[in-house]
Amino acid sequence: MTYDDGSPRPRRPILSGGLPDMPGDPDPADRIALAHATAAAVLHAGRSDDAASGTTERLVNLADRIGLDELAELWRESGPGTLPGTLWSLYLLRSWVHRNGEEISRLFTAGHRYAEVSSAVAGLPEPPGPREVAHLGDAILTRAFDGDFAIALERAAAFCRVVATGRAHLADDAQHDEGQRQTRLARGNQRMAEELEQAAHLWRKNELH
Repeated sequence: MTYDDGSPRPRRPILSGGLPDMPGDPDPADRIALAHATAAAVLHAGRSDDAASGTTERLVNLADRIGLDELAELWRESGPGTLPGTLWSLYLLRSWVHRNGEEISRLFTAGHRYAEVSSAVAGLPEPPGPREVAHLGDAILTRAFDGDFAIALERAAAFCRVVATGRAHLADDAQHDEGQRQTRLARGNQRMAEELEQAAHLWRKNELH
């Protein structure tokens, strides 16, 4: 199987480093328990006081090593407002900006002047290029593991808001079908921003599990 851009999908490995392996076709309750257990283990591994040198970098690159599809299978169904669902969103965001840097830098630039507060929180230079947006994805996950988790979520949310704003404005000038597609995608970006902000709020209340 391949991804949409034609690159090969990595074969499914065993999750190592203290993470339990994923059994085949568990029942829904077991899947939920496994999702929460593995998400907590990943976050603890990065935020632990005794984390080994290089741990953060390995966790930032986790989706590259085990496959984004495997993280989706493990965490995506947990949904917003949960730790596994939130970590899934951060890894999805990182993979997206790495794969689509040129498009995303264009969208961010288009939304920058209409969402200046969110743009400032996102913290990208203006205008950003593909390298800068890829670095942002890494920086957000890095801070999630070795800094303030809520601030990392808010930075990711602000980035999504600027991109959503850029899509909405570019949709106005696009052909009908493309305009509808961009409007639909803008709603998705906006929804992710709201979910990440809610997750930051829950984290500060010690209620993101």
